[in-house]
Amino acid sequence: MSDFYQRFRSEMAAGGAVGGEADPRATRQGHLAGILVLALLSWLAVKNPWTFVFVVGLLVSIFLHEVGHFVTARRSSMLVTQFFMGFGPRVWSIRRNEVEYGIRALPLGAFVRIVGMNNLDEVDVADESRTYRAQSYPKRMLVITAGSVMHLLIALTLFVAVYSFAGRIQETGKVAVMQLVEGETPARSAGIVQDDVIESFNNVRVYERSDLIEQIVATSPGDRVEVTYRHGKEQRTATVTMIQNPANPTIAYFGVGAWSRDYVKLSLPAAVWQSFRDMVSDVGMSVKGVVTVLNPINSVEHLTNENADINTRPSTVVGASQMGGTVGRQEGLKGVILMLASINVFVGVFNMLPLLPFDGGHAAIATYERLRSRRGKVYRADISKMIPVATTVVALLALLLFTGLYLDITRPMGG
Repeated sequence: MSDFYQRFRSEMAAGGAVGGEADPRATRQGHLAGILVLALLSWLAVKNPWTFVFVVGLLVSIFLHEVGHFVTARRSSMLVTQFFMGFGPRVWSIRRNEVEYGIRALPLGAFVRIVGMNNLDEVDVADESRTYRAQSYPKRMLVITAGSVMHLLIALTLFVAVYSFAGRIQETGKVAVMQLVEGETPARSAGIVQDDVIESFNNVRVYERSDLIEQIVATSPGDRVEVTYRHGKEQRTATVTMIQNPANPTIAYFGVGAWSRDYVKLSLPAAVWQSFRDMVSDVGMSVKGVVTVLNPINSVEHLTNENADINTRPSTVVGASQMGGTVGRQEGLKGVILMLASINVFVGVFNMLPLLPFDGGHAAIATYERLRSRRGKVYRADISKMIPVATTVVALLALLLFTGLYLDITRPMGG
């Protein structure tokens, strides 16, 4: 068995890098790579500040994910030997007591090294009682699910912060005119201009955009309709004659583009409650999204068909960052934060997929071992039997990664 495969197998099973002294040559390479990454981030901060803010948000989320594992492992008396941001060669590290803290060259994730994650991890006899595998089922589940729980807590906190200080996108109860169609239209003949608020149409009160559309569709070309709207603080009423819709002469036409949704600030209790509801809704959508993401047919379809459904397209952190930049330019900081909240929910769900190398795979193994343990006899699974499946999963993820990266570069979703 090659050294590369041995290391790959150990790190996949352990959920992070295995121990060992730093190779000076690798460390020099890490320093160079670290300088390049810092230069890239500095360039990004100048070139596209909102994308930079989004990327920093992702890195902080990754860091907090590992903090969840680290804190719960230490509180559960497990031996933790490493806490690193990034993968690849070391850029910098420092040892404090039993733990080596540091940064590695590639900011593609992070890891916490917990000793004895499975039967393949060789451990000193004196440390066996502090290994992950030696702990009770509740302690192991606490540690292994802590990362995903942290993502959900991050999402909940971000939702509450935005809803409390900036507001939540929802119906405002006001139908505002966003634009008027060029030419002679009933809306223009009524004296309506941009930012006016339509209060009633054909003597029916309208509170949402859909209400206005419903009333317009209920009329016919040539009908006389009374429209009440608010221009600043002044309420105005006009009677107009509906005309034919250019796209369909049998349908009446008014000539405005209206919108009734906007950011509405919530009280703290309302923000917490609504954030919880939205997070639960996002969890449900994320479960469906995981199925979509892992379907290789979608990758093939998007590679061969430029008109494929954008909702099934594989993407990477590059595409997400592109979208983050676009959202930032359109919605500002609140939009970026809400996007980060939704991504944290998705990552939290995706990470609990019951397959190695995901945390959900370790949780599934712990649960299986608990079910197989009988009458005080502890059962421990042979992780080597699961490595082929885990390797297949990693191969699928690599396919999705490269496909998504290719699409993100050649067909960017944002700017």
